[in-house]
Amino acid sequence: MAERRGLTTRKASGETKSRIKGSLEHMFGYNLSERLDDIRPTYQFDESCQGTVSAALIAFLESHDYEDAVRKAISLGGDADTLACITGPIAEAHYGSVPSHIIGPTLDALDDRLRTVVVRFGERYGIRAV
Repeated sequence: MAERRGLTTRKASGETKSRIKGSLEHMFGYNLSERLDDIRPTYQFDESCQGTVSAALIAFLESHDYEDAVRKAISLGGDADTLACITGPIAEAHYGSVPSHIIGPTLDALDDRLRTVVVRFGERYGIRAV
């Protein structure tokens, strides 16, 4: 079973969060050692890649499932939708899917045209859409 708070979680991606973190820090120079609780009080909208991507990655690294990752990203405030849009796909890849209790209502909220686009995209790229 996955360790709830640690960076040893190995899920669908096949890699531990510790290895993912180390690779991202090495390849892109991000500092991913900060904690969300330390970032949150002063975090504000930051249009730069350096200010947004690292925060989104930290939200993923501290999460224990898909929904937790997205909630943690949004909790930072600032450009919360962008943070969630970065964190969500990373969490989906790592944890293996978006939970059906999120996919269903999301698809239901779309009009027929957009729902068809999303479902076809999922079929083409092997992504389960309910």
